[in-house]
Amino acid sequence: MENAALKIYYAPDNQDHIGHMTKPGKLQSGEKLDRYEALWDRPGFLVRRLHQIHVAMFHEECGNFSITPVQFALLTILDTKSPLDQVTLAAEVGIDRTNVADVITRLESRGLVERRANQSDRRTRLVSITDDGRAFRQRVHEGMEIAQERFLAPLAEDDRRLFMRLLRDLIEANNETGRAALRSGLVSEK
Repeated sequence: MENAALKIYYAPDNQDHIGHMTKPGKLQSGEKLDRYEALWDRPGFLVRRLHQIHVAMFHEECGNFSITPVQFALLTILDTKSPLDQVTLAAEVGIDRTNVADVITRLESRGLVERRANQSDRRTRLVSITDDGRAFRQRVHEGMEIAQERFLAPLAEDDRRLFMRLLRDLIEANNETGRAALRSGLVSEK
């Protein structure tokens, strides 16, 4: 099956009065789209680079705890919605079931979460944060907050709110495209 994303672009003649794209167009055979020729004009490249920067800051602030941002995300969800089955937990964080199982195994080996059989569905296992996991999450929380503040520090407060809104809008609009979608509506709940 042909990847439609490679064929669809936003045609310049479909722009409103301030240059926002209003409807998709299609590339004709042999036609070239120069809009993203330069690396720094590619939103995907910039998002990937921002992710690298954020992960580096997270590790600088939380590195003494030997935890990744994804592991911390799972602990955060489990601290408020425990217990959850692994499929639901994966959807809450937006990672696939295989990866969530690996992350849970790592957290379980540290005594931060525990798994038990689901009495209402023997095919699934429920994951809960332990008391040690809750205390650990609280210890890491300050470093995580510092990393978030450092990451957003170059932006004025209004720009921070706009940036976060635009990120949520993009995620919500494109959520089903990723390998592992977030639970529907999760981003817009904020």
